[in-house]
Amino acid sequence: MTETIKKGDIVQVEYTGKLDDGSVFDTSKGKAPLAFKIGSKQVIPGFEKEVEGMNVGEEKTFTIASDEAYGPIHAEMTQEVPRDKLPKEPTPQVGMMLVMQAPNGQQIPAKIVNVTEDKVTIDLNHPLAGKDLTFTVKIVGVNEPEDENDESESSEETDDEDADECGSCDSCQGCH
Repeated sequence: MTETIKKGDIVQVEYTGKLDDGSVFDTSKGKAPLAFKIGSKQVIPGFEKEVEGMNVGEEKTFTIASDEAYGPIHAEMTQEVPRDKLPKEPTPQVGMMLVMQAPNGQQIPAKIVNVTEDKVTIDLNHPLAGKDLTFTVKIVGVNEPEDENDESESSEETDDEDADECGSCDSCQGCH
């Protein structure tokens, strides 16, 4: 009998995530399957919606619109910072990733998008904001006991409780 995935189930999935240009931004290949509980908001909303209703052993490919993934790009999340507020080394360069710390201690990735003599412009949007994401997913298990030492629970996809925060890709550096 095939078991259909429903709210409350703990599922294990193998996945590969691609951008519109076909480039892979994250995959479980070479790692343990991603494990998460349906309905617990451990993964982006669109991913969870697509997995719910699948069956164990089923494989499918689906595209998640940006609003069901990491949302749109918010212009207000691009900020200028006085250059002297950043460490002198390494020298800031466009494309470089920084890790900022919020007052609550949370680490937030920031991408340098412009550098002048006295200012650095950083973008705090999630690196996948504004992008539609295509996943190929295979359900490899359901309701199997969780292993508290299993790294898959802290995988990039399940790193946070809020889908808007960093944690679901390999494009960030040091954001976990």
